[in-house]
Order: sequence, then structure tokens, then C-alpha cells
Amino acid sequence: MNNLLIIFTCILSVAFIFNLLWASSSPSISANWAPNKPHPVVISNFTPNIENIKKVEVKEKKVDGGLIPPTFADLPAPQLQWEQMASAPVARLDGFAIQIKNLFYVFAGYGTIDVVHSHVDVYNFTDDTWVDRFDMPKEMANSHLGMATDGRYIYAISGQCGPQCRGPTAQNFVLDTETKKWNSLPPLPAPRYAPATQLWRGRLHVMGGSKENRHTPGVDHWSLAVKNGKALEKEWLSETPIPRGGPHRACAALDDGIIVIGGQEGDFMAKPGSPIFKCSRRHEVVYTDVYKLDAEMKWKVLPPMPKPDSHIESSWVIVNNSIIIVGGTTEKHPVTRRMILVGEVFQFHLDTEKWSVIGKLPFRCKTTLAAFWEGWLYFTSGQRDKGPDNPQPRKVIGEMWRTKLS
Repeated sequence: MNNLLIIFTCILSVAFIFNLLWASSSPSISANWAPNKPHPVVISNFTPNIENIKKVEVKEKKVDGGLIPPTFADLPAPQLQWEQMASAPVARLDGFAIQIKNLFYVFAGYGTIDVVHSHVDVYNFTDDTWVDRFDMPKEMANSHLGMATDGRYIYAISGQCGPQCRGPTAQNFVLDTETKKWNSLPPLPAPRYAPATQLWRGRLHVMGGSKENRHTPGVDHWSLAVKNGKALEKEWLSETPIPRGGPHRACAALDDGIIVIGGQEGDFMAKPGSPIFKCSRRHEVVYTDVYKLDAEMKWKVLPPMPKPDSHIESSWVIVNNSIIIVGGTTEKHPVTRRMILVGEVFQFHLDTEKWSVIGKLPFRCKTTLAAFWEGWLYFTSGQRDKGPDNPQPRKVIGEMWRTKLS
């Protein structure tokens, strides 16, 4: 009996040692392994850290035999040397900015989705400092404005009043930048969100934008004669409608016409029945369209942008007979359908009507506020990406950056 017990004990010992050796040479299995979790996309020649993997959360999906990276739609572009300047007093999204000589007037915007600004910050390029702040009229829109200037007076058109996805206003105002006094202008025939706006040949032109529900694109085109900050007419005149409606476009006035660039159809809408007008996502189409209004008030189609781009209404400057556009948003990611920010700097040559990509921002960013002074391209504010490997929007910023253009 004792011999049997000894033999049995030896067998158990050998089995235990064998099992221990096998386990130590086999791959370990995590106790919290979740087979149904989405796998992060693996990008060639890139090693993301754990934090990046958690943020991306893009499911693998093969398209044309390969994986779609989270940096969908980035275009090759040379690197620019960016220098960070003094940040704006507040972070802002969907604000607007107007440059008059060495002064940069930055208006309104969201601080967060629930907080909006109702003041103007002023930056002096000569001193590289923020030098002033003053209030806007209480009735003036807080975001999605249209703006234009004659070099002294700044015309502020329509836009959204309040946070989240509240309604638009038809009221318009004009600022005398020398006295810092505000006056009103005749209201638009209908409210608009982010209409393309410019002053050309003595008339203030307001085109497109989104209609009262914030989503439906408007094609209306109205104009009003103005001079020295005053309206010369009591009502807006209906002009030739823009070929394609929508908000968030760049709009530049030239000697021979007005150019309207990019934009989108559709936008977030207020959730039905929400007491705070909570924003609710809707289908959007971002486009590359470029149109020019000529002296005969006819629209001409110009060569399209290198890729779809929106949220660029104050993201442009005119330099050496060209239009430079900084950042924006492009079409949604084909897998996640998430918003994708733009990090490229585009240039449209007015003489040849050709586009080029001349550089990249320090990060992707939408609703940037751009300016140009003594060879330096500046931008401030907007909403930046989650990181180099994730082009989705994240933090609203007030940072100011500049780069020297040759």
C-alpha cells in the first residue's frame, strides 16, 4: 500500500513539473481579453503608444486590398517652420477675424459647446501682443458670422445667437474701428448661418450660408450699397443666386470679381424638443467647388480645390496675387464616418488659376483665423486634432502661430 502511495505521489509531481514548464514556454493570455473589442489600425512604419491606440479606435476594414489609416485624406506637403506666439486671451471656435493693417480683430466664437463669446480681442502684429478687448452688441450673433471690411469699418452679418445649435439672426452691425462704436444695418431678408460675405464695388454681398434650420443650404444672394459704415439703401437687393449653397466658405474680393471657395451642404441641427437646442449630427457633404462672380453678375466655375475643404470662412489671406487657405475640414472618414480635420496649407494662383499644396500646419485645425504681415503667415484659434495619428477634432484652442513665407 505504501509503495502504491509513493508511486502515485511521484506521478503527480512529474505531471505538475511538466505543466509548469509548458506554461512558461507558451504565450500568456490576458485575463481581461475582450474578443469583441475593435482592433486599432496598424500603420506601416509607425509605432503608436497605448494612449494613441485608445484614442483612435478605428476598426480594421480592407479597401482595395489594404487597410484605411486613421489619417485618411492627408495630402503630401512640405514642412513649414512654425513659431508659436502669444495665445489669444480666450480659446474660440467658429469665430471670425478681420485684419486692418497691423491690427487683427478677432470676434465672438464658441469657448465650449455651451459657452459663447460676445467680445472682440485685438492683436498688434508690430508688437506681437494682444493689445485690446471690447464688447459686441448684445443682439449680435456669437458665431457663424459673415464679415467684410473697407479698411476702417467692419460689417458683421447675420449668424447664430447663443451656444449649442440655437437659432440664427437676421440683424447686422457695423464697427468703426477708429472710434470702437457700433451701428446697425438693415436686416437680411432672412437669417443665415455662416454666409459668404464680401464688400465689392461699393456693395456688401451676402451669399449662400445655411437656412433657418441650420442644415438646409441657401443659394440666395443679396447686396446692399454701403459707404463709410452706413447703408445707402433701406432694403437688400436680390442678386444672381450662387450655383451651390451652403456655409463655411472662404470668400475673397478681387478687382474683377468675388471668389467663393469650398464649403459644405448640411450641418448640425438642434435636437427636436431639446430645451438647450442640443446639437444633433446630420449628413454633411464637403466640396471642392470654386466659383467667381464677375462684373456682369454672372457666376463662373473655377478649378476645384485639391481636396474638399470647409470651415474656412476666416482661414484665408491674399498674398502676391494668390489666395492662401489654412486648415479646415474635409469629407468624413470612409469607415468611422467621423469628422476629419485638414492640416494642409493651400495656394490658389490667381493668374494661372492653379492650386498647389505649399505646406502643413503644426497640427490639423478647423475654423482657423488667418492673417499675413511683413512676410509672416499667422493663424490663431479653432479646433485642433487629437494628434498626428488621429485627425478627429478635439480641443478648442487660442494658440497663435506664424511661419515665414518666401
